[in-house]
Amino acid sequence: LRRKMKDSVAEEHLYLGFSHQYRDSIFPLHTSISLFLLSYCDCKFFKVFLVPTGENVDDQPVTKKLLGDLEVHLISRRQLPVVVQSCCLPAVVVKDGKFCRAGLSVVLRHIIQKTYEADPSKKDVLELLGFKKTCLKACAEVSQWTRLCEISIPLAVEGFLSASPEHCQTIPPDILQLERKLGEPVRVHNDDKIRRQKLQQQKAGAKAAVPVLGKEATEEGKTVEMHEQPLPSLELSIAFSKLLDQEVSDAINREAPHIRRTKTSDLPLLDHVFAEGLYFTLADIVLLPCIHQFLVSSKKQGKNLVNLPLISSWYQRVQKVPGVKKAAGKCNMELLQLPDLMSTPEEELQDLSSVPDELEEENEDSHFIGGPRPTMTKLMENGIEAKFSPHPCPNWTLDWSNLPSAVSPGEGKMSRDRALRKQQQLNNLVAVVTKLAKPGDVIVDFCSGGGHVGIVLAHMMPSCQVVLIENKELSLIRAKDRSDELGLNNISFIQANLDYFNGTFNIGVALHACGVATDMVIEHCIKARATFVISPCCYGFIQNTVKFKYPRSHQFKEILSYKEHMILCRFADQTAVQLPPERRLIGKQCMGLVDLDRARAAEERNYSVQVISMEPESCSPKNNMFVGIP
Repeated sequence: LRRKMKDSVAEEHLYLGFSHQYRDSIFPLHTSISLFLLSYCDCKFFKVFLVPTGENVDDQPVTKKLLGDLEVHLISRRQLPVVVQSCCLPAVVVKDGKFCRAGLSVVLRHIIQKTYEADPSKKDVLELLGFKKTCLKACAEVSQWTRLCEISIPLAVEGFLSASPEHCQTIPPDILQLERKLGEPVRVHNDDKIRRQKLQQQKAGAKAAVPVLGKEATEEGKTVEMHEQPLPSLELSIAFSKLLDQEVSDAINREAPHIRRTKTSDLPLLDHVFAEGLYFTLADIVLLPCIHQFLVSSKKQGKNLVNLPLISSWYQRVQKVPGVKKAAGKCNMELLQLPDLMSTPEEELQDLSSVPDELEEENEDSHFIGGPRPTMTKLMENGIEAKFSPHPCPNWTLDWSNLPSAVSPGEGKMSRDRALRKQQQLNNLVAVVTKLAKPGDVIVDFCSGGGHVGIVLAHMMPSCQVVLIENKELSLIRAKDRSDELGLNNISFIQANLDYFNGTFNIGVALHACGVATDMVIEHCIKARATFVISPCCYGFIQNTVKFKYPRSHQFKEILSYKEHMILCRFADQTAVQLPPERRLIGKQCMGLVDLDRARAAEERNYSVQVISMEPESCSPKNNMFVGIP
């Protein structure tokens, strides 16, 4: 049956980094995490390659027992497909194809979806993606949770394992951050109903008890001792009933009248069972190999983990999930037992409240009162006003009527009016890029969506290579289908967050890059010393992140506070055609000022930047365009 299913699924190549092996893991930890998921899913639909960091493949032997039952091949970085060479690993590419998926979360989500498509009976695998299938979908730059799981925890553990003994005395801040996250109240879909059930259980004086967890849960032949405060049985019952495909008892489901009348604000909060809340998800799969290595190392150093009670309980609980111990066994992960962890002498509890929450301190002013005029006046008093450079080719247009239909944005299934406006937007970007590009240039269409910009550029400039980068899989698949229809051979596709693209290129373009994404694209272009042609969007979504602080330029920072700059960003979004003309004019001025700050920041790094209005301005409420040349 598996052979038949494998034949019906196109073979894909999975490329994993390999720096070294240590104890029962392959490093970097992203590789151990990927191999663990493959074992958990029992997925054999990928040809797996390890890519050593050194040039000589033969110099780095791999212990077979760490690879489970997978057939794994060694390959040097210079032998990788060209599209993969531009990406951080892990990466997946269709054999001999130009469609690449890169970055841990994107690759893991793809493995899950591929496993389920090949065998729809594996609903438990699909459930790893969580409610609405959004687990670890948001990129690490804007999602603190994705960043913690995908980047911070793996790096923290790798640093902890490689540090000298004197530097291993303290628990890494990111591990303490996870401990704090596990102690936060859980918010889940339909949690009002579950919280009422919990209240009813409390009123009835129900005692916390661990439910029966199935065969694998009891295979050790002993009850797991719960340390610190045991979780109420309701959360555990709901979590493991879902895992074991069992119904929660009717006694839990029925609510008494006085329970139904209780205000939501008076209901008890829910406690974590797993990393994201009540249910076992991909986040637990990502964290387990990392936390396992941290706990093993801590145990060898004689550390007591009494100051990590929630992580210790979570680690023990995850082992009870059907399939986890089997997958760990395949990967030679010898999971520890909780009594072993808590047997060393007591240490002082660390004060978790001292652990900083990376983004909280900058973004407490999420709601602003007042209009933009005082801020605009403050800038004017310092000689700063929104100014726009003349359009270099205002009347330039593509001959859309003579282009193949697959080139037109109308093929993206949009209305006729919207398709016309999209054509006008493309006229502006393509006009500038065609003036700047030289034969042999690599042009990257960042945040490409369905490929409206990249496909036109690839068709119009066959002597250039065009790369489309987009995080949304379905959008990129639509772009690939349109490209195949046109028979384009100078185009490739990368599904990844921007941070996972590290290729060299000459020109970066982006049409309506949302919020902070505009600044991410500019940063990528500046690091590559590439020209950029960018139209920003969604100014209201701009906020401080781990990498980007606002205002961007030294000039604006000397005049405006973060809060004042955010007022400009909020009002820059008020340019919709339905608004009164005076309101739209203020919105356009705020857009100009926000983008002037971005332009000044790029100029401070030796760029010449123009902020231009697209022609006609009616082509979009967000009609600004940067042209930056190093």
